[in-house]
Amino acid sequence: MKDEFFNAIREGNTSRVEALLSQMPQLISERDARGSTPLLLATYYNAEAVTEILLKHTQDVDARDASGNTALMGVCFKGFVPLAKKLIEHGANVNATNSNGATPLIFAVTFAKTDLVKLLLDHGADPYITDDRGNTALVHATMQQHQDIISLLQSNE
Repeated sequence: MKDEFFNAIREGNTSRVEALLSQMPQLISERDARGSTPLLLATYYNAEAVTEILLKHTQDVDARDASGNTALMGVCFKGFVPLAKKLIEHGANVNATNSNGATPLIFAVTFAKTDLVKLLLDHGADPYITDDRGNTALVHATMQQHQDIISLLQSNE
């Protein structure tokens, strides 16, 4: 049933996700072969409706995959602003770090997701957190030559 549940998430099949969760609520705590929780997987596929369902059932919005990434980090990498807003509304930690010390803000900066940089800063993301190489979000923005993000980070100081 676990595989069926993860397939329903990948397909965005909300009715099947709801039905399986009602039959087996413990599915919310399962992980796929790559260590992803149902919430991580739904956000990876930008499945907004499925994400809404899972947020009603999940206990840990900041659960991590095998690399230490949270759902918020994933949506910041991919640029999914509506999902980032939903995760933050449900208490996602905007300053969480993965196994390399990267934060959601560092992901948003590195991949030039200006709207997400602003959203994260507006919700208390700390631009001074350093990754494992000692680089802050501003250093990443400078390395990537993202001038609009550099300006945004500097105006937040």
